[in-house]
Amino acid sequence: PLPPQYGLVFDAGSTHTSLYIYRWPADKENGTGIVSQVEACSVSGPGISSYADDPARAGASLKPCLDRAMKIVPAEEQRETPTYLGATAGMRLLREQNSTKAEQIFAEVSKAIGEYPVDFRGARILTGSEEGSFGWITVNYLLETLVKFSFAEKWEHPQDTEVLGALDLGGASTQITFQPGAPVEDRNTSVFFRLYGTNYSLYSHSYLCYGQSQALKMLLAALHQASSSAQISHPCYPRGYQENITVAQLYDSPCVRAPSSASPGLVLTVTGTGDPGACGTAVQGLFNFSCGAQGPCGFNGVHQPPVRGQFLAFSGFYHSLHILNLTGGQSLSLVNATIHQICNSSWKQVQELFPTVSRTQLRDACTASSYILTLLLQGYKFNYTTWPNIHFVRQVADIDVGWTLGYMLNLTNMISSEHPTAVTELPRSIWIAATVLLAIMLILTFCLLTATCCQRNSSGYEQL
Repeated sequence: PLPPQYGLVFDAGSTHTSLYIYRWPADKENGTGIVSQVEACSVSGPGISSYADDPARAGASLKPCLDRAMKIVPAEEQRETPTYLGATAGMRLLREQNSTKAEQIFAEVSKAIGEYPVDFRGARILTGSEEGSFGWITVNYLLETLVKFSFAEKWEHPQDTEVLGALDLGGASTQITFQPGAPVEDRNTSVFFRLYGTNYSLYSHSYLCYGQSQALKMLLAALHQASSSAQISHPCYPRGYQENITVAQLYDSPCVRAPSSASPGLVLTVTGTGDPGACGTAVQGLFNFSCGAQGPCGFNGVHQPPVRGQFLAFSGFYHSLHILNLTGGQSLSLVNATIHQICNSSWKQVQELFPTVSRTQLRDACTASSYILTLLLQGYKFNYTTWPNIHFVRQVADIDVGWTLGYMLNLTNMISSEHPTAVTELPRSIWIAATVLLAIMLILTFCLLTATCCQRNSSGYEQL
């Protein structure tokens, strides 16, 4: 058998970077259905967009994980290992702010990866639509709704199997992708795929600035501007929690605009009040839920058909709700009650309830969960009937759910646009029989040629 093949994909998100190491048998049809995740290496430090003023550090930050990958991928396979870096909303925002700094970061990360003996195929920024679409491919590839190996030993498109939708929440953007009940008329939100001989017409949209980190920053900025002073009361922070932050730190993103009167060096004091009702109202203020005359929409006037089918919710959706133990299929009523309870708790109570959770995650537990609930129910228009269709996951079959696997499958041409051919292996007995038969044929042929040559030599001698 051929040695397995490997692939490396960097997920350069807005808040952190991870390297995913994949492996698949080289002798299987298109690698279909048998890609495994060997390891996920978390790069220390913030996302690469945070190194705008020191781009060399962005490249240097990747090296420990690349060193780790070189210990996993066999030396003889490394030069054949396709390696990619995909950046998402953090770098999209930086490109809007300063395209030159974004290019410098890409130059440095490309230089760093280029020092390793891998088949580096480039670093680039994914569009929001690509991020959502590749996440959708990952979900359905892992759940075998696109293609699966049947008992008849061939790859087949599963009959009567519905594809699942994908809900992704990053630090700076959020994506929703699913197959609607009718064709999508808006070209800006329409995606078409032909995978394994089957056509898929999808709805997909990415909301920039509505990832969890940026949304929470927008909320704090709105509270600051409403207070018109250096004292900010935060209804989503636990009662008794207090911290200081400068105006410059608060308004360091294109998602929030600083008031012209604000001094960058001014220190703001943020005090938690733990008020669930006020928190919900403040979070809803980040959205515009009116659709106007254009028909069904998500929020901020973006067209969206009604959600349909089952969905996997991953990344930030999973991590934020998992802290509160709300990723096990709990009813919407229980989810609401749990979030109300955490939002009504004091800082001391929250610390006692979750002693192992970090200070930042504890501070944001109410804010993040309230934001997620508002986004899903009022933003994406899920309700009590469709809530059970959302499944919060981190992994499927020991593989992290996200856009990276779909991205690699697409760029390595492991997702065929036509039906994969049947994969069959001949039994060993047949191989042995075929080999013996071939040997006998060769021996007989040799004997025949020898006899012919002898006969010719004999007749020539008689003539002489």
